[in-house]
Formats: sequence, structure tokens, C-alpha cells
Amino acid sequence: MELPLDQVRTLLAVVDEGTFDAAAAALHVTPSAVSQRVKALEQRTGRVLLQRSKPVRPTESGEVLVRFARQLARLERDARGELGMSGAGEPTRVSVAVNADSLATWFLRALTGLPGVYVELRREDEDHTAALLREGLVMAAVTSSPDAVPGCSVRALGRMRYLPVAAPEFAATRLAGALPEALAGAPVVVFDRVDDFQDGFVRRLGGAGASALRHYVPTSEGFVDAVTEGLGWGMVPEPQAVPRLREGRLVRLGEGRELWVDVPLFWQQWKLDSPALGAVAEAVLRTAGGALRRP
Repeated sequence: MELPLDQVRTLLAVVDEGTFDAAAAALHVTPSAVSQRVKALEQRTGRVLLQRSKPVRPTESGEVLVRFARQLARLERDARGELGMSGAGEPTRVSVAVNADSLATWFLRALTGLPGVYVELRREDEDHTAALLREGLVMAAVTSSPDAVPGCSVRALGRMRYLPVAAPEFAATRLAGALPEALAGAPVVVFDRVDDFQDGFVRRLGGAGASALRHYVPTSEGFVDAVTEGLGWGMVPEPQAVPRLREGRLVRLGEGRELWVDVPLFWQQWKLDSPALGAVAEAVLRTAGGALRRP
């Protein structure tokens, strides 16, 4: 069975634009034509491809075709560039999902020295970046999952180490006594309402979880600053924690114990012979090799 490319491109336009009417305007056709193309593609595949909501959302089957459409568009742009056809001078853009801590500590260094390649970064928790790949919204992602998204390859980047730290005065006044019990009653800094990293650390120590006294700070830099200023304790990436530990602005928790949590990170990308995507991947892997702990 063939997948008519005009129908596939129309499906992508509907997803990107959010409505059938907006997709029709972008494609310079009538809304009726858009509806007919999507319906014909659904009949051909025997699957419902779109949730008719506002904005329109792809179903699980629709995500497969949306990803295919984006890959097709990428290949077409690469081929036009290699052939010297119109549009060859357009910038090559690669969309990547990356977690906030990688973005703040090492990832941006990988993007220097890539002539002619521009990136569109989507910030997302490392546990959820793979979903953006699955939905076809990005071409590659830094993720915590070693399980490849369908149509993608996966390679290990290394381990990001997190240290439990606090400001010296905070640790002396709020974290006296047995550490699990102290952490359960002391203010804690978390990234957002789905961040359970600190809770998991306390459970590993034998406690029930971190305190309900929480400060929500949704940026990596702001998170470290909040811990340093004494708002609460938190799990801070090693590259951000070490300089402040040396300066005496932070102290490690767990006197006499080397406590940390390592989070393995992986690079997932479309299985696509794209020079731009390949250049970004090699740069990311090279930079991660010098910034992260070995897999």
C-alpha cells in the first residue's frame, strides 16, 4: 500500500496548524479539500489518525505518519541543498528536546562550531523528552530512556551525577539529626509539581519522602541559586554544585557518607541519513564524553 504524499503532508499541516481551516490556509486549498485528504488517508490506513479536538491532536497511529512526514520534509530539504536547487541557501534547522540541567551545564557547548546548522531547542524533563520524539515534534532528544522510540536509534551519553546539598547555615539549623527524618521535615527546592527526584532520594535513605514544605523553581540556574540562598535543600548537578562547594557556599549532606544519585542519559534520534542531524549528533556525543561520567 502506498501512502500518497499529498495526503501525508496535509495531515502534518493539520497537526502543525491546529485546525483544518488553518491548514487549508497554509496549503492554499479549501477546508473541504483538507478534510477529504485526511479522510482518504484514514481510509487507506484503516486507522483513525486525528483527534478532532481544538487544537487537533494526532492519535498513536497519526503520530507515526506525522513523524514520517517530518522525516520526508527533512530529506527533501537535504536533497535540494545537495543538488543546488532553490532553497539551498536556507539555514538547516534541527529540532532537539533536552532537559534543563543538560542545557545549563554542557549541552550548549556541543552546538558551537557547527556552520550552517541552526537548532530549535525544546526544554523538557529527561523522562519526557522521548514523548516529543514519538510525536514527531523533534528530530532528536537527550533522554533518560535506553529504549529506542520506534524509528529512532539510541546511544549512551554518560551519567549526570546529582549531589544532595544545602547552604551551610540551612544545614546547621534545619538538618540536624538523622538525615532521613531531617529531610522529611525541612523545606526542599523542587523543579515543578511533577519533580519527584528529591522524594526518591529520601526514600532511598529509608524515609517516606521529602517534606511537603516546597519551593517550586522551574529553571536549572534558579534552582541552584535557591538552594544556595538557603530556601531549602536540593539535588544539584555535580558541575553546578562543585564550584559552590569549593567556595563554601554549599555543603554536602550526609556527614561521613558519599551520597549521590547518577542519572544515565541517552541520545535518541531519527534513523535518517541527514548530514545536519549527523553533525549535531557527533558534536553532542563528543561533548558529553568530556562532560558526563562514563556510561
